[in-house]
Amino acid sequence: MSASYATLIGANELAQHLHDPDWVLFDCRFDLTNPDFGFDAYSVGHLPGAFYLDLDDDLSGPKNGQNGRHPLPDPAHLAARLAECGVGNHTQVVAYDDAGGMFAARLWWLLRWLGHHRVAVLDGGFQAWGRASQALSTETPEARPATYTLALQPSRVDADYVSAHLNRPDMLLLDARSPDRFRGENETLDPVGGHIPGATNRFFKDNLGGDGCFKQASVLREEFGALLKGHDIHKVVHQCGSGVTACHNLLAMEAAGLSGSRLYAGSWSEWCADPKRPVATGPG
Repeated sequence: MSASYATLIGANELAQHLHDPDWVLFDCRFDLTNPDFGFDAYSVGHLPGAFYLDLDDDLSGPKNGQNGRHPLPDPAHLAARLAECGVGNHTQVVAYDDAGGMFAARLWWLLRWLGHHRVAVLDGGFQAWGRASQALSTETPEARPATYTLALQPSRVDADYVSAHLNRPDMLLLDARSPDRFRGENETLDPVGGHIPGATNRFFKDNLGGDGCFKQASVLREEFGALLKGHDIHKVVHQCGSGVTACHNLLAMEAAGLSGSRLYAGSWSEWCADPKRPVATGPG
């Protein structure tokens, strides 16, 4: 078995493994305002050998109006979809996008949830691949179907858990949305503006440097450490608007060696769907 990557991988490193038989790549490009964008971009050019996974169709489950904008997919259904593309329990998976990792991190977290640890996000994404002068392809790869056995991990919490732990010292809630949306301003995606009471804002884009790559692990460790203020990492719960960019903060913490936090996947879009749940506005 070749080298294993569990958080991030650089473009030049990935290029060296592009044709390894036990590696599978996924293009996760997406645009929340234009759902066709991702596959259209994939068709124009993608990393050689990459399959396309759609945020709405593959990385999310059915919406019912109460479970948020991107509910978690059925684990067995997701595992079967990944196996169709050649992902077995020992496959090295690499996910990428063109948005700083915000969509690729969702696949990274989902695979971790399924019990798969050989999964990494391409640091700097599609742009970094281009800067490294690496080739693109327009060919859809031929899948080598595999078998995947689930080993679901206790890495998520639900709305009832969040409600029961509001403003208690045994939960630190980190909200990955932009500061204005956290304050309840300029809300364009959800019908209610604001945040879950007691949450702390950590904008996911703060995990990146000016080159679109993740900051060094030591920097991330220091920045998240300032937010944790001594909290047990296992008491940290991440959320955002719909459980997508929160995965970016989870990945950043993992890359910084801060393992053990969890995801509230329903996030703000699920939380605010019930008018009985409390809402806070302002800087928090």
